[in-house]
Amino acid sequence: MLSKNLSAGFSGLIFGFGLTVSQMLNPAKVLNFLDVAGDWDPSLALVMLGALSTLGLSRLWIRKRVELPAQSQPNTSPGIDRQLLLGAAIFGMGWGLSGFCPGPALASLTYGLSHSFVFVTAMFSGFTLFKIYNP
Repeated sequence: MLSKNLSAGFSGLIFGFGLTVSQMLNPAKVLNFLDVAGDWDPSLALVMLGALSTLGLSRLWIRKRVELPAQSQPNTSPGIDRQLLLGAAIFGMGWGLSGFCPGPALASLTYGLSHSFVFVTAMFSGFTLFKIYNP
């Protein structure tokens, strides 16, 4: 259990460091990526490409060395439904309005910016409302 927690904590530190170095904690940088008709900034796409490449290579490396347990098999949900579309729309609106995704929002709390606290409070309020309406 301790090794899993240490591994998760170390992974979180690396993730936070990567967000900081790539300036993805800066909402203006993210909003400039979404502004394709204006002052477009492609750096978020490059960060995503780097992250997905790292994930893909890591998964290939792990699959060659470890047999995955049955519970880690792909999701077999029925597919795209109303809840998925509504959740994706809410996520996209929050991202577009604030410039924050959940991970960078939590990491940005270390800067003490008021809009980070507002976003994280709203995010956890959303988690709570979801738990209340979807027990």
